[in-house]
Amino acid sequence: MVVTRFAPSPTGYLHIGGLRTALYNYLWARHSKGQFRLRIEDTDTQRNNEGAMKAILEAFEWVGLTYDGEVEYQSKRLDIYKKYIKQLVDEGKAYYCYMSKEELDSLRETQMANKQTPRYDETWRPEEGKTLPPIPEGVEPVVRIKTPKEGKVTFFDGVRSMMNVDCSEIDDFVIARSNGMPTYNFVVTVDDALMGMTHVIRGDDHLTNTSKQILIYEALGFAVPKFYHVPMINNPQGKKLSKRDGALDVMDYKRKGFLPEALLNFLVRLGWSNKDQEIFSMEEMLELFDPSNINKSASSYNEEKLLWLNAHYIKNVSNERLAKELEFFDCFISGHDKKEILLDLCKERAQTLIELKESINKILERPTSYEEKGVKKFIKEDTNKTLELYFSVLEEVKDSLHLACDYEVVTKPFFEKYELKFPQLFQPIRLALTGGTQAPSVYDIMAILGFDEAKKRIFAAIEKNFNKEA
Repeated sequence: MVVTRFAPSPTGYLHIGGLRTALYNYLWARHSKGQFRLRIEDTDTQRNNEGAMKAILEAFEWVGLTYDGEVEYQSKRLDIYKKYIKQLVDEGKAYYCYMSKEELDSLRETQMANKQTPRYDETWRPEEGKTLPPIPEGVEPVVRIKTPKEGKVTFFDGVRSMMNVDCSEIDDFVIARSNGMPTYNFVVTVDDALMGMTHVIRGDDHLTNTSKQILIYEALGFAVPKFYHVPMINNPQGKKLSKRDGALDVMDYKRKGFLPEALLNFLVRLGWSNKDQEIFSMEEMLELFDPSNINKSASSYNEEKLLWLNAHYIKNVSNERLAKELEFFDCFISGHDKKEILLDLCKERAQTLIELKESINKILERPTSYEEKGVKKFIKEDTNKTLELYFSVLEEVKDSLHLACDYEVVTKPFFEKYELKFPQLFQPIRLALTGGTQAPSVYDIMAILGFDEAKKRIFAAIEKNFNKEA
C-alpha cells in the first residue's frame, strides 16, 4: 500500500510551495488507494509558532486535503527517538562527541583557511586500537553517527533518476544535540520508517539530506522509501520566489478572493503536466497524477495564469456556492430575489471573488457620485429630457418588466422612433444606475434592480444633473 505524508514545521505560515508538496503527496496516495498522513515537525521548540500550527490545519481544511488518522506531532515522540539513538550507540553505530562549540569553530576556521571543506575530524570516533581523549568536564556531548569511510550511497530519485554520493563526502553528522534533542535528519527518518512511508515526495532543497537519511535507515535496519525531489518554484525572472512574487500564506489567497480549486489546479501544473491540458478537476488530478511525470526543471510562478484559472472556476461553480463564498467578504446575496441573474451577469468579468463582490456592489448600491470622464463624454444638453422620456415609456408597461428581454422589447422601438444611437441612452443610464460607464448590460441591471429602483436612480441623477454645474 502506498503511504505518503506532508510534514511541515510550524515555524511560519504554509506557503504555496509547501501546499504543492502536500498536494502531490495527497494525489499519489489517493490515486493509489493508499494513505496520506499529516505530521507536524515541531521539535524546534524555540521557533515553533502556535498560530502557524493552526494556520496549517486551516489551510488544509480550506483546500479540502483530507488526511488519514490523527495529526502526528514530533514533540510527543521524543521517547521514541531517544530509544533509537540509544540503540545506535549501544550497537556501536553512533557515539558521544565531546568536542565543544569553540573547538568545532576553530577546526572549521583552520580547514577553511587551508581551503578544505569544513567537516568533523572524527576526534571522538571510536576505532579499534584508537585511544580517545579524556572526557572533559562540563561538556554535554552530542551524538554522532558513524558513517562509512568507503563506498557510495546510491538511490533512485523518481525525478532525477539514479543518484550517487561518495561516503567520503559525508562526515559523522550529529543525530542528537547536547541538550538531548534529536536532529531533523534523524527524526524524519525514524518517523517515516515507523509510519510506513513508501514514497517521500518533497522539495529538492532536501536532496542533500537524502544520503544522510539513507545511512540512518540502513543503520537502524529500516526499509528505504522511494524518493521524489520536486524542483523549486521560481519567480518569472528565474529567482527564488518571494512574498512580492506570490510566496504568500496559503490563506492569503483566500483573502485575495481565490477559490481553492483554482489554487490547486494552478499548483498541480507548477511542476507536473499531462500533455497540454491546463484545467484539471480534482477527479482528473486523482486519476492522472503520477510522480514519475514530475518535471525535472524548476517552474515559474505566473500570476496571470492563476487569475485566468480563478476566473474559469468562478464562471463554472454553482451560483449557490458563489453566494456562500461571497459571505466571507461581507457580501450577502443568498436571499436576493434576482441572485441568479446578478451572479450570472457579474461573474463573467470577475477574476477574483473580490472583483465579483465589487461588481455586485456596483449594481446593488446606489451611486453617490458619477464618473467625471463619463459625464463629460456622454451627458449632453438633451440627455436629461431623453431619460425622462424613456422612463415615461417604461412607466406605461412597468408591470410587464421582469427580465432583461422585457426591457429590450420596449427599448428597441424607442431607439428607432427617436433615431438614437446606443451610447446616447445606455451610457447615461449606466452612469445613473452605477456611477460608471463600465457596468454590464443596461437591460440586465434594470431587470435586477426592478423598475422602481432604476427610476429612483435615474431621477436622482437627473436632479443632480450628474453633478454637473447647472
